[in-house]
Amino acid sequence: MKFLKINPSAVFILALILCTSIGSAQKNKADNAGFVKIFNGENWDGWYLKLRNNDAEMAKEIFAIENEMVHVFKGAPDSLDLGTGENGTHGLFYTKKKYSKYILRFDYKWGEKIANNFERWQYDAGVYYHVTDDKIWPTGIEYQVRYNQVTDKNHTGDLIRPKGVQYDWYSVPEGDSYLHPKAGGVLDETKSWLHFASPTENHNALNGQWNHCEIIVMGSEYTIHKLNGDVVNMAFNLNPSEGIIGFQSETAEIYYRNIEIKEFTEIIPVEKFLK
Repeated sequence: MKFLKINPSAVFILALILCTSIGSAQKNKADNAGFVKIFNGENWDGWYLKLRNNDAEMAKEIFAIENEMVHVFKGAPDSLDLGTGENGTHGLFYTKKKYSKYILRFDYKWGEKIANNFERWQYDAGVYYHVTDDKIWPTGIEYQVRYNQVTDKNHTGDLIRPKGVQYDWYSVPEGDSYLHPKAGGVLDETKSWLHFASPTENHNALNGQWNHCEIIVMGSEYTIHKLNGDVVNMAFNLNPSEGIIGFQSETAEIYYRNIEIKEFTEIIPVEKFLK
Protein backbone atom coordinates (compact mmCIF):
# COMPACT_ATOMS: atom_id res chain seq x y z
CA MET A 1 0.00 0.00 0.00
CA LYS A 2 1.25 3.48 -0.92
CA PHE A 3 0.67 6.40 1.43
CA LEU A 4 0.09 9.96 0.31
CA LYS A 5 2.96 12.15 1.38
CA ILE A 6 1.72 15.38 2.94
CA ASN A 7 3.75 18.56 2.72
CA PRO A 8 3.63 20.25 6.17
CA SER A 9 4.23 23.67 4.61
CA ALA A 10 1.27 23.25 2.27
CA VAL A 11 -0.95 22.22 5.18
CA PHE A 12 0.13 25.30 7.15
CA ILE A 13 -0.55 27.65 4.23
CA LEU A 14 -3.96 26.08 3.62
CA ALA A 15 -4.87 26.40 7.30
CA LEU A 16 -3.70 30.05 7.30
CA ILE A 17 -5.82 30.86 4.24
CA LEU A 18 -8.84 29.17 5.83
CA CYS A 19 -8.42 31.06 9.12
CA THR A 20 -7.98 34.36 7.27
CA SER A 21 -11.12 33.74 5.21
CA ILE A 22 -13.14 32.90 8.32
CA GLY A 23 -11.79 35.96 10.12
CA SER A 24 -12.64 38.23 7.18
CA ALA A 25 -16.15 36.79 6.94
CA GLN A 26 -16.72 37.33 10.67
CA LYS A 27 -15.39 40.91 10.45
CA ASN A 28 -17.62 41.71 7.46
CA LYS A 29 -20.61 40.28 9.29
CA ALA A 30 -19.82 42.40 12.34
CA ASP A 31 -19.27 45.53 10.20
CA ASN A 32 -22.64 45.05 8.49
CA ALA A 33 -24.62 44.23 11.64
CA GLY A 34 -27.56 46.57 12.14
CA PHE A 35 -27.48 48.18 8.70
CA VAL A 36 -30.68 48.28 6.67
CA LYS A 37 -31.26 49.40 3.10
CA ILE A 38 -33.26 52.60 2.91
CA PHE A 39 -33.24 52.61 -0.90
CA ASN A 40 -34.57 49.28 -2.16
CA GLY A 41 -33.17 49.63 -5.67
CA GLU A 42 -36.58 49.13 -7.30
CA ASN A 43 -38.81 52.10 -6.49
CA TRP A 44 -39.13 55.22 -4.34
CA ASP A 45 -40.77 53.64 -1.30
CA GLY A 46 -39.80 55.77 1.70
CA TRP A 47 -38.57 58.64 -0.48
CA TYR A 48 -39.88 61.59 -2.47
CA LEU A 49 -38.38 63.66 -5.28
CA LYS A 50 -38.12 67.41 -5.61
CA LEU A 51 -36.61 69.75 -8.21
CA ARG A 52 -36.11 73.50 -8.11
CA ASN A 53 -38.59 73.87 -10.99
CA ASN A 54 -41.19 71.76 -9.10
CA ASP A 55 -41.75 69.57 -12.18
CA ALA A 56 -42.76 66.22 -10.67
CA GLU A 57 -42.67 64.33 -13.95
CA MET A 58 -39.23 65.68 -14.86
CA ALA A 59 -37.98 64.66 -11.42
CA LYS A 60 -38.70 61.02 -12.27
CA GLU A 61 -36.49 61.39 -15.34
CA ILE A 62 -33.67 63.23 -13.57
CA PHE A 63 -33.64 60.60 -10.80
CA ALA A 64 -33.86 57.37 -12.79
CA ILE A 65 -33.67 53.95 -11.14
CA GLU A 66 -31.69 51.30 -13.02
CA ASN A 67 -29.83 48.15 -11.94
CA GLU A 68 -30.57 48.92 -8.26
CA MET A 69 -28.90 52.33 -8.59
CA VAL A 70 -30.07 55.92 -8.84
CA HIS A 71 -28.78 57.29 -12.14
CA VAL A 72 -28.92 61.09 -12.02
CA PHE A 73 -29.35 62.81 -15.42
CA LYS A 74 -29.73 59.46 -17.20
CA GLY A 75 -31.97 60.78 -19.97
CA ALA A 76 -30.45 64.25 -20.18
CA PRO A 77 -28.34 65.49 -23.09
CA ASP A 78 -24.56 65.55 -22.71
CA SER A 79 -24.86 69.17 -21.59
CA LEU A 80 -28.01 70.59 -20.02
CA ASP A 81 -28.84 74.27 -19.43
CA LEU A 82 -25.18 75.27 -19.21
CA GLY A 83 -24.68 78.95 -18.49
CA THR A 84 -28.40 79.76 -18.53
CA GLY A 85 -28.68 80.58 -14.85
CA GLU A 86 -31.92 78.59 -14.66
CA ASN A 87 -30.64 75.52 -12.79
CA GLY A 88 -34.14 74.08 -12.76
CA THR A 89 -32.94 70.49 -12.36
CA HIS A 90 -31.12 71.21 -9.12
CA GLY A 91 -32.87 68.90 -6.69
CA LEU A 92 -32.82 66.07 -4.20
CA PHE A 93 -34.47 62.77 -3.44
CA TYR A 94 -35.47 62.93 0.20
CA THR A 95 -36.25 60.37 2.88
CA LYS A 96 -39.72 60.67 4.35
CA LYS A 97 -38.33 59.69 7.76
CA LYS A 98 -36.29 61.87 10.10
CA TYR A 99 -33.02 60.55 11.54
CA SER A 100 -30.79 61.72 14.38
CA LYS A 101 -28.13 59.20 15.47
CA TYR A 102 -26.83 56.89 12.79
CA ILE A 103 -24.24 55.79 10.28
CA LEU A 104 -25.28 56.47 6.69
CA ARG A 105 -23.24 54.81 3.98
CA PHE A 106 -23.46 54.85 0.20
CA ASP A 107 -21.38 54.53 -2.97
CA TYR A 108 -21.13 57.00 -5.84
CA LYS A 109 -19.32 57.39 -9.14
CA TRP A 110 -19.31 60.10 -11.78
CA GLY A 111 -20.69 59.88 -15.30
CA GLU A 112 -19.83 62.13 -18.23
CA LYS A 113 -22.80 64.49 -18.64
CA ILE A 114 -22.70 68.01 -17.24
CA ALA A 115 -25.49 70.46 -16.38
CA ASN A 116 -26.58 73.77 -14.94
CA ASN A 117 -23.85 75.91 -13.34
CA PHE A 118 -21.07 73.40 -14.04
CA GLU A 119 -18.64 76.16 -15.01
CA ARG A 120 -18.60 77.37 -11.41
CA TRP A 121 -19.11 74.10 -9.50
CA GLN A 122 -17.53 71.26 -11.44
CA TYR A 123 -18.75 67.67 -10.87
CA ASP A 124 -20.84 68.73 -7.93
CA ALA A 125 -23.46 66.81 -5.94
CA GLY A 126 -23.84 65.91 -2.28
CA VAL A 127 -25.90 64.58 0.60
CA TYR A 128 -27.81 66.79 3.01
CA TYR A 129 -28.65 65.49 6.49
CA HIS A 130 -30.35 66.91 9.59
CA VAL A 131 -32.59 68.67 7.05
CA THR A 132 -35.41 70.71 8.62
CA ASP A 133 -37.05 71.84 5.38
CA ASP A 134 -36.99 70.54 1.83
CA LYS A 135 -36.45 73.67 -0.21
CA ILE A 136 -33.78 73.80 -2.91
CA TRP A 137 -31.33 74.21 -1.30
CA PRO A 138 -32.44 73.07 2.17
CA THR A 139 -31.53 74.00 5.72
CA GLY A 140 -29.28 71.16 6.83
CA ILE A 141 -25.67 69.99 6.88
CA GLU A 142 -24.10 68.88 3.62
CA TYR A 143 -21.60 66.13 2.92
CA GLN A 144 -20.21 67.57 -0.29
CA VAL A 145 -19.61 65.19 -3.20
CA ARG A 146 -17.42 66.98 -5.70
CA TYR A 147 -14.37 66.79 -7.95
CA ASN A 148 -12.78 69.84 -9.57
CA GLN A 149 -11.16 68.63 -12.77
CA VAL A 150 -9.63 72.08 -13.40
CA THR A 151 -7.45 71.88 -10.27
CA ASP A 152 -7.52 68.06 -10.03
CA LYS A 153 -8.72 68.40 -6.44
CA ASN A 154 -11.07 66.22 -4.42
CA HIS A 155 -13.83 68.00 -2.50
CA THR A 156 -15.85 64.97 -1.45
CA GLY A 157 -16.22 65.15 2.32
CA ASP A 158 -16.25 68.96 2.50
CA LEU A 159 -18.76 70.38 4.98
CA ILE A 160 -21.28 72.97 3.82
CA ARG A 161 -23.20 75.05 6.35
CA PRO A 162 -26.22 76.96 4.99
CA LYS A 163 -27.90 79.81 6.84
CA GLY A 164 -29.76 78.56 9.90
CA VAL A 165 -27.23 75.81 10.64
CA GLN A 166 -24.57 75.87 13.34
CA TYR A 167 -21.59 73.68 14.19
CA ASP A 168 -18.02 73.96 15.46
CA TRP A 169 -15.26 73.13 12.97
CA TYR A 170 -11.49 72.93 13.39
CA SER A 171 -8.81 73.54 10.76
CA VAL A 172 -5.06 73.44 10.33
CA PRO A 173 -3.53 76.59 11.83
CA GLU A 174 -3.66 79.42 9.28
CA GLY A 175 -5.17 76.98 6.79
CA ASP A 176 -8.52 76.04 5.35
CA SER A 177 -8.77 72.24 5.68
CA TYR A 178 -9.95 70.07 8.56
CA LEU A 179 -7.68 69.04 11.44
CA HIS A 180 -8.88 67.40 14.67
CA PRO A 181 -8.46 69.69 17.72
CA LYS A 182 -6.41 67.03 19.55
CA ALA A 183 -3.98 67.07 16.61
CA GLY A 184 -3.60 70.85 16.76
CA GLY A 185 -6.69 72.01 14.89
CA VAL A 186 -7.92 75.49 15.75
CA LEU A 187 -11.56 76.56 16.04
CA ASP A 188 -12.86 78.38 12.98
CA GLU A 189 -14.19 81.77 14.05
CA THR A 190 -15.12 83.05 10.60
CA LYS A 191 -18.54 81.37 10.50
CA SER A 192 -17.87 80.52 6.87
CA TRP A 193 -20.30 78.31 4.97
CA LEU A 194 -17.67 76.04 3.35
CA HIS A 195 -15.20 73.87 5.25
CA PHE A 196 -12.74 71.78 3.27
CA ALA A 197 -12.00 68.15 4.02
CA SER A 198 -8.47 66.96 4.73
CA PRO A 199 -6.55 66.57 1.45
CA THR A 200 -6.53 62.98 0.21
CA GLU A 201 -5.49 61.01 -2.84
CA ASN A 202 -7.72 58.13 -1.74
CA HIS A 203 -10.58 58.91 -4.10
CA ASN A 204 -11.85 58.04 -7.57
CA ALA A 205 -12.54 60.96 -9.88
CA LEU A 206 -13.37 60.45 -13.55
CA ASN A 207 -12.12 56.88 -13.90
CA GLY A 208 -15.51 55.15 -13.69
CA GLN A 209 -14.71 53.63 -10.29
CA TRP A 210 -16.87 53.77 -7.17
CA ASN A 211 -16.24 55.72 -3.97
CA HIS A 212 -17.55 54.55 -0.61
CA CYS A 213 -18.83 57.25 1.74
CA GLU A 214 -19.94 57.27 5.37
CA ILE A 215 -21.62 59.93 7.45
CA ILE A 216 -21.47 59.13 11.16
CA VAL A 217 -23.65 61.59 13.04
CA MET A 218 -24.77 61.54 16.67
CA GLY A 219 -27.58 64.03 17.12
CA SER A 220 -26.11 67.36 18.15
CA GLU A 221 -22.82 65.89 19.44
CA TYR A 222 -20.72 65.43 16.32
CA THR A 223 -20.53 64.39 12.70
CA ILE A 224 -17.78 62.46 10.93
CA HIS A 225 -17.29 62.42 7.16
CA LYS A 226 -15.44 59.39 5.80
CA LEU A 227 -14.30 58.71 2.24
CA ASN A 228 -13.11 55.26 1.22
CA GLY A 229 -12.46 54.39 4.85
CA ASP A 230 -10.58 57.58 5.79
CA VAL A 231 -11.85 60.27 8.17
CA VAL A 232 -11.66 63.47 6.10
CA ASN A 233 -13.82 65.91 8.08
CA MET A 234 -15.60 66.43 11.39
CA ALA A 235 -17.77 68.97 13.18
CA PHE A 236 -19.15 69.30 16.70
CA ASN A 237 -22.12 70.88 18.52
CA LEU A 238 -24.53 70.54 15.63
CA ASN A 239 -27.78 72.46 15.28
CA PRO A 240 -30.19 71.16 14.01
CA SER A 241 -29.75 67.75 15.61
CA GLU A 242 -32.10 65.66 13.45
CA GLY A 243 -33.92 65.72 10.15
CA ILE A 244 -34.54 64.06 6.83
CA ILE A 245 -31.78 63.07 4.38
CA GLY A 246 -31.47 64.15 0.74
CA PHE A 247 -29.24 63.11 -2.17
CA GLN A 248 -28.54 65.80 -4.79
CA SER A 249 -28.75 66.36 -8.49
CA GLU A 250 -26.64 69.39 -9.27
CA THR A 251 -24.05 69.89 -12.01
CA ALA A 252 -23.03 66.45 -13.29
CA GLU A 253 -24.20 62.93 -14.03
CA ILE A 254 -23.76 60.74 -10.97
CA TYR A 255 -24.71 57.26 -9.81
CA TYR A 256 -25.69 56.38 -6.23
CA ARG A 257 -26.00 52.84 -4.88
CA ASN A 258 -25.99 50.77 -1.65
CA ILE A 259 -27.71 53.44 0.43
CA GLU A 260 -27.90 51.96 3.93
CA ILE A 261 -28.29 53.20 7.48
CA LYS A 262 -27.65 51.96 11.00
CA GLU A 263 -29.52 53.83 13.72
CA PHE A 264 -28.59 54.19 17.39
CA THR A 265 -30.74 54.96 20.40
CA GLU A 266 -27.87 56.43 22.41
CA ILE A 267 -24.83 58.57 21.66
CA ILE A 268 -21.79 56.49 20.73
CA PRO A 269 -18.51 58.06 21.91
CA VAL A 270 -16.62 59.60 19.03
CA GLU A 271 -13.44 57.67 19.92
CA LYS A 272 -15.07 54.44 18.76
CA PHE A 273 -15.03 55.68 15.18
CA LEU A 274 -11.56 57.24 15.23
CA LYS A 275 -9.55 54.10 16.01
